[in-house]
Amino acid sequence: MKTSDFYYDLPKELIAQTPLEPRDSSRLLVLDREKQTLEHKHFYDIIDYLNEGDLLVANDSRVLPARIYGIKDETGAKVEFLLLKQVANNRWETLCKPGKKAKVGTKFSFGNGILRATVVDVKDDGNRIVDFDCEENFFTTLDKIGQMPLPPYITAELKDKERYQTVYSHELGSAAAPTAGLHFTTELMDRIKAKGVKIAYVTLHVGLGTFRPVKVDDVTKHKMHSEHYEVPEETAKLINETKKNGGRVIAVGTTSCRTLESVAAMYGEIKPCEGFTDIFIYPGFEFKVLDGLITNFHLPESTLIMLVSAFAGYDFIMNAYKEAVKEKYRFFSFGDAMFIS
Repeated sequence: MKTSDFYYDLPKELIAQTPLEPRDSSRLLVLDREKQTLEHKHFYDIIDYLNEGDLLVANDSRVLPARIYGIKDETGAKVEFLLLKQVANNRWETLCKPGKKAKVGTKFSFGNGILRATVVDVKDDGNRIVDFDCEENFFTTLDKIGQMPLPPYITAELKDKERYQTVYSHELGSAAAPTAGLHFTTELMDRIKAKGVKIAYVTLHVGLGTFRPVKVDDVTKHKMHSEHYEVPEETAKLINETKKNGGRVIAVGTTSCRTLESVAAMYGEIKPCEGFTDIFIYPGFEFKVLDGLITNFHLPESTLIMLVSAFAGYDFIMNAYKEAVKEKYRFFSFGDAMFIS
């Protein structure tokens, strides 16, 4: 398949700039793969499509306020750092703008000096390895001065940092939110559990590569970024029990999906483990775990629209996207959702 096969025309005004309140008031496009039907609902209606004995698997990763603004010690020139990946304790792989100001040995300060940084290496891709120094805990300091690394298509200011976190986020480490989970409220999750649906968690720290465009024409030639994941013992047990008892395993988001299918592909089963995955799911992929998927609407020609096309069928998904555009659904991170069963 060609990357261009996954293009669809999206009016700019349909790209959601701000989250809705309450979270579960967003719209929900319900897709039934067997019946090939579409239904227009709201996210709080998701409970009507979940059955006793089903299992939701969500990603509990928490987004770092990883964008920080500071000055170069020598000249006072302004810089922007985006923390990508923790290499050691206070050592991070970082995207620096402008990069020419961040040579090895250069020092910077952030937040009126409460955080200091020294560039210790420059990688082949231009990213910098940076050592940070602060009096308080690094993450506490980051929480004070950092901003959420919102995707480039969101230009509106985010007034409440917690709106780019899921209500169940716990494990700090993502550079972007697992956005399908943004629609859940604590109350909705309580109602889902009361119906006899269990909820389990995996952790996959979302990297900025999730926004990286596919630059090759032949889909199969694309190389995925690598992301760290963890499947706890309790989650593995619940997935295996659910499968054994005939319930459905429903992933909340493409990150949960990629975690589960990575583990199944590697071990032939779901078991407690952690590691890195660069799994690329596109049409033709054989799913071993998933029975359902909750997901947002993804960018044209992205690896994520390829993933949902693999799960639901290419024609069915592309038609669903056309319908969503026609019905003026809100798209991308702060947009509406889709439930594929």
